[in-house]
Amino acid sequence: MFDPKDVFVIFVLGGPGSGKGTQCANIKNDYGFVHLSAGDLLREEQQREGSEFKDLIQTCIREGKIVPMEVTIALLEKSMQEAIDTEGKKRFLVDGFPRKMDQAIKFEEVVVESQFTLYFECSEETLVTRLLKRGESSGRIDDNIESIKKRFQTFKDTSFPVIEYYEEKGKVRQINAEQDREEVYANVKKVLDLSLQESDA
Repeated sequence: MFDPKDVFVIFVLGGPGSGKGTQCANIKNDYGFVHLSAGDLLREEQQREGSEFKDLIQTCIREGKIVPMEVTIALLEKSMQEAIDTEGKKRFLVDGFPRKMDQAIKFEEVVVESQFTLYFECSEETLVTRLLKRGESSGRIDDNIESIKKRFQTFKDTSFPVIEYYEEKGKVRQINAEQDREEVYANVKKVLDLSLQESDA
């Protein structure tokens, strides 16, 4: 268990195609955060020779289902510990997580309490258009219309309650992700500059 005074975690949520990955890369470059994508960690684990979770992760990704939280939380905690031990970094963006209420509660119980959730808000119509375009070049098995609609439905059913839960605690910073990347990032920077000032105060 990490100390929230010592380890600064931001949850990053938004529907598939809302630009979370792009914006996290910007934050990583400009603010020195470690970017941990739950999806990337799971995809890497799925490729890892001898992984006990390989088949389970593959099935969940293909069917647009959520991987059991114990697996995801263990991979996130391990990556955080490695970044602290090897680079001395203590600011983390946890991207695409928590996807469900029980994940949020469990992570904060066993790893560390989050500072806030950065929520990239975007309509389904915009997300579908972006993802179909991405699917033409990405080669990702989940960038097709059926998978996209399943993923968006899963996001609505499971992640909205998480966002509402943190909103009630005053711990959501909502970003309009319909705008172009530069405008979105300008708004992200305002949120980050303010929150980092407060945490350093």
